[in-house]
Amino acid sequence: MVSWTGFEKIVRQGEPLAMHTWFQLGGPAEYFAEPENADQLIALLKRSHEENVEVRLLGQGSNVLIRDEGVSGLILRLTSTEFGKIEIDGQQVTVGGGANLGHLVTTSVHRGLAGMEMLVGIPGTIGGALHGNTGAHGGDIGQWTASATVITAAGETIERLRDDLVFGYRESSLDEPVILAATFVLEEDDPRELAKRMQKQWILKRANQPMGHQCAGCIFKNPRGTSAGELIEKCGLKGTRIGGAVVSERHANFIVAEPNCTSQDVQRLIDLVRSQVNDRMEVQMELEVEIW
Repeated sequence: MVSWTGFEKIVRQGEPLAMHTWFQLGGPAEYFAEPENADQLIALLKRSHEENVEVRLLGQGSNVLIRDEGVSGLILRLTSTEFGKIEIDGQQVTVGGGANLGHLVTTSVHRGLAGMEMLVGIPGTIGGALHGNTGAHGGDIGQWTASATVITAAGETIERLRDDLVFGYRESSLDEPVILAATFVLEEDDPRELAKRMQKQWILKRANQPMGHQCAGCIFKNPRGTSAGELIEKCGLKGTRIGGAVVSERHANFIVAEPNCTSQDVQRLIDLVRSQVNDRMEVQMELEVEIW
């Protein structure tokens, strides 16, 4: 039996996770906590390490599918304002790991700092964006990253400088349980021009993705030289349904979860799409969404 003595006020058992993800699917967390500050967060990580409890950090849940049976271990969310601060000093922007990516985009654009505007409309937190090296239109968050402060499973805080960081397509070397904060160095530009570029990207994104009210998620990474959505569409899979899970008619790389959907429906549809693209296009699709 895990001992949470001293953490009774913040660690909850059986927290439903569906409401914390974009798919709004899946079962509960074995343990769940939203620490108020870094000291509390570190103490939770140390206790989890002592008790051999696996820890996962859940951001805004835009890139996570929770299994119907739920998730074992401790799920952490950095929702406190302590983890969402954005500080600007010249071209240097320091951001908390729990900050909203969209907030960073608009803040930097308003301050005349270029680099983040291509990420407009992409949901998630800074920590999640760095972990998966979020990108769009040929750019990604990694190219602007100067350093990141991480916390290990044992509760040790480490600053990782640029030379120690590796960013690839939708992946990075930042695989510690917690990304506490990051520093970016951006380029000065005209705020009005940046706002125009940001608005253009926003319009393109809104036109080609599922409606905002739909519970949906982007599923596959783009294979080299092509688009996952185009491959799926060429296979005639738009609108394909298993249970309450449907391949989006607006963008084939999104699966929409209808009100009667289960996580199992989404997983079965993912498997079907993957096998069809493999058979017809001879391309092996790699998941972008994480299945917990």
